[in-house]
Amino acid sequence: MNAPAPTPETRTAAAKRKTRSRWWVVRGSLPPRTGALLSALGLAAPFFIWWLYTALGLNDPLFMPSPDAVLERVINWWQQDGLWNDIWISVYRVMAGFLISAIIALPLGLYLGTYKPVQATLEPLIDFIRYMPAVAFIPLVMLWVGIGEGSKILIIFIGTFFQMVLMAAEDIRRVPMAQIEAAQTMGATRSEIIRLVILPSARPALLDTLRITCGWAWTYLVVAELVASNSGLGYAILRAQRYMHTDKIFAGILLIGLIGLLTDQAFRWLGRRAFHWQTR
Repeated sequence: MNAPAPTPETRTAAAKRKTRSRWWVVRGSLPPRTGALLSALGLAAPFFIWWLYTALGLNDPLFMPSPDAVLERVINWWQQDGLWNDIWISVYRVMAGFLISAIIALPLGLYLGTYKPVQATLEPLIDFIRYMPAVAFIPLVMLWVGIGEGSKILIIFIGTFFQMVLMAAEDIRRVPMAQIEAAQTMGATRSEIIRLVILPSARPALLDTLRITCGWAWTYLVVAELVASNSGLGYAILRAQRYMHTDKIFAGILLIGLIGLLTDQAFRWLGRRAFHWQTR
């Protein structure tokens, strides 16, 4: 007895199967609209779960305020408690610490990744220091630079600098040796190899390193504002803890996350503009 002939696949089913399979291609790509939709869903899902949890009355408002209460706190904070000043001073501290780190770490990372003697001399020391928690430096920082703005900036510098140096050195080492050897074959000097081969090739990765370490700088904000602060988002969170104002704690954390996300997107935009030939 002959087996029944297979039913021919319709065009719609074939298109759906093709679309589904395209989603799971290793290092594949998505249409911009689909990517934006998935990003929006990923961001909205935790907030929806939070809202649903509080709307069903499963929460204790003292420990888990509702999204409405947090939004109301943000509005009051803006209108009465100087939210803009807190945002401004926190952005200033984070960016000052991050920029000072970048100005020193990028050239040092270039030398670490290029010359073996520099790597052998400095990398073990930097590896040693980077495991020391930044918060443990607070007493020393207060003794060294006092309790002014310099101490907050120095804590953020300590938290980001050593990681940034090592990541920048790895970016430099990932430049293909074939490019360097080709330049050497054509008679390029050391400075020309660094200036015309290594730096242009490593720039996209260095920008990604700056983007990631800028995010780390934000995570040190609350620690930095432990040092005799009377303003800033981190200080406001710590102050709200004393009075069990959990809605203000939520508001401060969400605002730090929002500003960090905007900073991250600014770096991504800069990367797309500067290195448009890369898929980012």
